[in-house]
Amino acid sequence: MNKRILSATLLTTTMLTAMPVILHAQDAAAPVADSGEIIVTAQKRSERLSSVPIAITALTTKKLDQLNIGNFNDYALQLPSVSFQTSQPGSTNVYMRGVASGGDGNHSGSLPSVGVYLDEQPVTTIGGALDVHIYDVSRIESLAGPQGTLYGASSQAGTIRIITNKPDLSGFYGRFDAEANTISGGENGGKLEGMLNIPLSTGVALRVVGWTEKVGGYIDNVPGTRAFLPDVEGIVVDNDAFVEEDFNDLSISGARAALKIDFSEDWTATASLMGQTQKATGIFGFDESVGDMQVQRFYPDNSKDRFAQAALTVEGKIGNFDVTYATAYMDRKSSSTSDYTDYATAYDEIYTDYGGLAGYFYLYDSNGDTVDPRQYITGSYDYGKTSHELRIASPQDGKFRWVGGLFYQEQTNHIYQNYIIPNLAPEVSVNGWPETLWLTLQDREDKDTAIFGEATYDFTPTLSLTAGLRLYEYENSLIGFYGFGRNPNGKPWNGAGSSGTGVAGCYTSNGKTVRQNYDSNTTANLLPGVVPGTPCTNLGEFDNGTVVPKIAQGDGSTYRLNLSYKPKAGRLYYATLSTGFRPGGINRRGDYDYLPDYLTNLEGGWKVTLADGTLRWSGAVYHQKWEDFQFSFLGENSFTQIRNGADATINGVEMDVTWSPTSKLTLTGSAAYTDATIDGPLCPTVADSCPGAELAPAGTRLPITPEFKVAGSARYTWTEMEQRPFVQGVFAHQTGASSDLRVADAAVVGDLPAYTTINLSSGFEWSTWTMEAYVSNLTDERGQMSRYVACSVCTRPYAVIIQPRTFGIRVGSKF
Repeated sequence: MNKRILSATLLTTTMLTAMPVILHAQDAAAPVADSGEIIVTAQKRSERLSSVPIAITALTTKKLDQLNIGNFNDYALQLPSVSFQTSQPGSTNVYMRGVASGGDGNHSGSLPSVGVYLDEQPVTTIGGALDVHIYDVSRIESLAGPQGTLYGASSQAGTIRIITNKPDLSGFYGRFDAEANTISGGENGGKLEGMLNIPLSTGVALRVVGWTEKVGGYIDNVPGTRAFLPDVEGIVVDNDAFVEEDFNDLSISGARAALKIDFSEDWTATASLMGQTQKATGIFGFDESVGDMQVQRFYPDNSKDRFAQAALTVEGKIGNFDVTYATAYMDRKSSSTSDYTDYATAYDEIYTDYGGLAGYFYLYDSNGDTVDPRQYITGSYDYGKTSHELRIASPQDGKFRWVGGLFYQEQTNHIYQNYIIPNLAPEVSVNGWPETLWLTLQDREDKDTAIFGEATYDFTPTLSLTAGLRLYEYENSLIGFYGFGRNPNGKPWNGAGSSGTGVAGCYTSNGKTVRQNYDSNTTANLLPGVVPGTPCTNLGEFDNGTVVPKIAQGDGSTYRLNLSYKPKAGRLYYATLSTGFRPGGINRRGDYDYLPDYLTNLEGGWKVTLADGTLRWSGAVYHQKWEDFQFSFLGENSFTQIRNGADATINGVEMDVTWSPTSKLTLTGSAAYTDATIDGPLCPTVADSCPGAELAPAGTRLPITPEFKVAGSARYTWTEMEQRPFVQGVFAHQTGASSDLRVADAAVVGDLPAYTTINLSSGFEWSTWTMEAYVSNLTDERGQMSRYVACSVCTRPYAVIIQPRTFGIRVGSKF
């Protein structure tokens, strides 16, 4: 601890010494700090940001560096329309403009409502957005509102695009950056990053980027005990073997390489490879009933998230038309082990009359003795995605211009979750899986095919109409096993078997399940498992003596209409009517499918440049209708179910501003107001009304999204001898939000409280070098990003917080 205090003192002294007192600024007005217009490709062609009639927030390379943005959580704070839930690195669910019903991001659940793109490939994944390390990135574009016309199914509420810097043919250059930091009450950390741009020959260039980072822990696993039935004195256990300070470490390493080849003046190909690995130990939420930043865990917690992407983009011209073909393949593998003692504790109390959890499930070892009912979960997800897009765009200088194309993607996911009770006897385990109380082993496949187009016609030099349409088809399938084994005792089912899950729900040769045969006093042979490793198959459809995947499929269209008006330079006003959709799918229990949900958006927006170009102000006012929205929750046996809820209405305002009153000072600000409520009651079954059984009454606010969210920054730079010193302050604030749509469950989990963060930095640029000292989360706020409980009947909530106050130094050089 003394080393931490010394490190913090030295860093603070360095930073304060570098900070001059700025009293007055009398310099003449200057253009906005970022020289030149920001160029974006939100409409599948290069355009000036100020000319695009879409609500876009763009963070450029320069801005990303200035704000020290390195991951999703960092840049999400700067995007007014974005909110999110996270439980640990690699499992972040992203929402935009209040289109959020909650849920746990289960891999067999709903597709996301916000699309995430890495260059030309959609990398949207169920279970958590891809958290790409941000370094040598050209820009991040946040497109608010439905983007279904150009970006498809998972862009129902918006799209986030990460555009990397491409190889540059102009010359050899590079950069490197290093950082050291320390967390208040936690550990030290740091990172190294570097980039090289290398022309190899005429028309050929290579760009290589690499990074490694260590994030210190700050959550303590403290001593604790638990007692379980059926013994009168209880089965008493402790966690002494796992007690550790600052046990939630995180390490990240990765690299990216891109090769660009100019075949001619008109044709270029860019191939890229990227890989990243995240390893985490511990958990990132703390138990408020135990203490500040403290938990009591009884088994190890760790996770690993690895992805690799290979992509190829070919760009060229056929006559006057621009042609682009983009294909990519991504492979993402994640694995984890997590303590599930909370489940045992909660159900032990519920099943008191049965002799606790162990008595209800007949939990005994090979000698017939009752076992400790604690369990832990091991899981892995093997995710693959292939995408292809071919598009053609007309010249941009005509009164009538258009872009159109074809799109196809295929996603596969091998899902594995194993709930283990050590020493559990084979006869009370899942068949063929000793010590396994519950097993999930499934294969999922999602396919999308679309044809899309968007055209703009200029009625006059100031008035334009854009119309877009996307025709789509989707097919989602799921097959495999989930649930318990078959206990030979207990008439002959244990308490779990009576639910019809697990082996009890598996298909037999006569098309009936094991349970149905038992109830009807018939017999038939158990069919072998379709997914390798499964004892049998209970998720699928019986077809002529075998079991095939259960399929949800559909087709439809989305559209976008936009009228834009540019009365003079630096003025853009627009009105948009747009729609988005999210495909339906399959519930693991297999008793019903959930349907697609649809979003209709009506908005008016503006982009204005004032004060001789020193002030840029943009914003939008919108009204959205979310029909038959999908919501997921932990249902019976604490596994995810998805239903279609009532409709919801979402009204909001968002805006951002950049002002450079002098050549030395730049001010930025963004804000969002979101009013999102359900129109009718939320029922436990698909129904328009359910008097006395409502999960949430009409008028309940949708969860996760705060009513207000604001962010801002101020940066002052001046010249001193050969140096360019600077000071910078950044803040972000958001009001509170509900953690769950269901009123009773939200009361157990607790609301997300309001919080404010302040970051300060000071440093200088000298020749090719930069150096700065910083403090993030200056006031050491316990800003809560999400809250959750481990199971449907658990009452011990965990709060996942932003990183505590952190002091650091960064050094970098360009060459």
